[in-house]
Amino acid sequence: MTQAQSPLDRDIVVDGVRLAYCDRGAGEPVVLLHGTPSHSVIWRDVLPRVAAAGHRVIAYDLLGYGRSERPVDRDTSVTAQAELLERLLAALGVGGVTLVGHDLGGAIGQILATRTPDRVRRMMLVDTVSFDSWPSATWRQIIADHLGNPAGMTADDFEALLAGQLAMTVTGEGDMSGAVLDAYLAPHRSAVGRVSFFEHQVRHYDSTHTQRIVPHLGQLTMPVRIVWGGADSWQPASYAERLHRAIPGSTAPVIVPGAGHFLPEDAPDTVAEQILRMLDAPAGPAPS
Repeated sequence: MTQAQSPLDRDIVVDGVRLAYCDRGAGEPVVLLHGTPSHSVIWRDVLPRVAAAGHRVIAYDLLGYGRSERPVDRDTSVTAQAELLERLLAALGVGGVTLVGHDLGGAIGQILATRTPDRVRRMMLVDTVSFDSWPSATWRQIIADHLGNPAGMTADDFEALLAGQLAMTVTGEGDMSGAVLDAYLAPHRSAVGRVSFFEHQVRHYDSTHTQRIVPHLGQLTMPVRIVWGGADSWQPASYAERLHRAIPGSTAPVIVPGAGHFLPEDAPDTVAEQILRMLDAPAGPAPS
């Protein structure tokens, strides 16, 4: 693996807020959407391979996440993030794209694809939240215990809580430790970062957004590839099968044995390979 650093190296102001992003390579555009509790560091071993294969790859930190702005009184739900993604693509002059969404990023992709299908030529869903699958049981307990007073947690208690959750996302012993763990914790190692984590991420762990679009999944016509960690303890692989049944243009799910929820962390080569296979297949028409 490469050094555990986010690939983002630019900033852009969209709809009055600053987003950290990167835009690499040339060719058909591919947008990588991370989830939670994460940021674009999760794509560090996937992005270079896709760009090297002759594609333009765009990754960014969602609003309120990673290096992007953490605004006060701004909606950072997956529905609002989908609207902001559409504005980001317009600002970058990008038309039709291939979307690759992990976790909440997959929900953002589903929302954008159902609302503006002409924008999405292909979509890959990686261990995504969907239907009523989220929040997981451990996150529901954290919401009950801490969402009402996140500032009341000490720095040590918060870090122990988040490190414990992150340890559940991978299956290899020691894979979420050292520099890798530090990279995921870095955006939250301040009082602002800790409160922002609850206000911009945890407060919006709400399956209402994905349940609302279920009736529209059957209308998707673009190719959809579903890739999943077989040992995902947060989003069971049964949801991969459920998505496949709901989306007519989807391929049979690719289940990676022994891999956890953070599939780009556990099996980055497999994720990159699946993206490239998808890009080699025919896509929906580009917007005129």
